[in-house]
Amino acid sequence: MTSEKILIVDDETDILELISLYLMKEGFEVVTCQEGDQVLDMLAQHQPDLLILDVLLPGMDGIEVCRSIRKISHIPILFISCKSDDLDVILGLGVGGDDYIPKPFSPSQLVARVKAHLRRHSMIEPNQTQPDVLIFDGLEIHLSSHSVIVQQEEVNLSSKEFDLLVLLASHPKKVFKIDQLYEEIWGSDSLGDTRTLMVHISNLRKKIETDPANPVYIITIRGVGYKFNA
Repeated sequence: MTSEKILIVDDETDILELISLYLMKEGFEVVTCQEGDQVLDMLAQHQPDLLILDVLLPGMDGIEVCRSIRKISHIPILFISCKSDDLDVILGLGVGGDDYIPKPFSPSQLVARVKAHLRRHSMIEPNQTQPDVLIFDGLEIHLSSHSVIVQQEEVNLSSKEFDLLVLLASHPKKVFKIDQLYEEIWGSDSLGDTRTLMVHISNLRKKIETDPANPVYIITIRGVGYKFNA
């Protein structure tokens, strides 16, 4: 049985109870919250391993909650929302969310995503066979400190953006299929929804490329996937 703790934030009592029931059946410890203004205090008090966060909340909404959390923590954040437009997905992932599942969703699918994120998060350790710093023209990736330097200035990447960059940069010229990248970084099947990956690629390009519309490092292989150009 797992001892990992999940904080669920949603203003709908029925949703809280449903998700809690499924997670507790899998052995997770669950704490809940219904207002965005309370989340930071809940994080400090309960020290959860993962956060399930609704976008639409009374008081501080989920987007602002995520922004605040990312200033102090790299905890995996899984957004859930009845808003499933591409712009909403882009906004949620752009402020540091790790994944986005639109309502209505299958509770078993949500549990599977939670397990995958926790498993992937626990596996992130320095690779002893890999150098601690990956150096390219105008780009440095420092593995142990999780920092990235672009043109001698440090840029702030989310945990998933950093993992994605490390994976691609560790295999220069190798073409990764979209589903393959999703499985490697998120630890689960994409279930046909590739928006999460594509948003992270877009955000990553905005942070490390001089001209994101004409990328130098992360190249799209049309109809296949992506590769890192060293």
